[in-house]
Amino acid sequence: MNNNHIVAEQSKMSPEIFNTLIVSAIQDIKGKDIAVFDLRELDMASNDFFIICHGTSKTQLTGIINNIEKKVYEETGIRPNHSEGKQGTSWMLVDYFSVIVHIFTKDKREFYKLEDLWSDAKIQKFDDSEE
Repeated sequence: MNNNHIVAEQSKMSPEIFNTLIVSAIQDIKGKDIAVFDLRELDMASNDFFIICHGTSKTQLTGIINNIEKKVYEETGIRPNHSEGKQGTSWMLVDYFSVIVHIFTKDKREFYKLEDLWSDAKIQKFDDSEE
């Protein structure tokens, strides 16, 4: 599937539905502190949305990224433009062009503070289903 096809397929559904699908995939694997940043009104943003979460182990991070890719593909037929960090790092990323998902360990999330960098975005937060 080429890049133009991915963008065309993604544009057939509302951003809210696409983001909800990703958030659901994160929640399936018990991702923590999920936040969706709407960057559409920010001049310097390179994409429309960031979705940020963290997990408690590198194994959980791998499970989250794999579940996102699987669930999005099963529901939409869309594969990510690219993914990074699957080799056991503490920051993983899934790029769907208009939506970029950042999956961290808690300490790396606190270190990089992406939430602070994009604090002027509209932010929707999701409660953890379990503590």
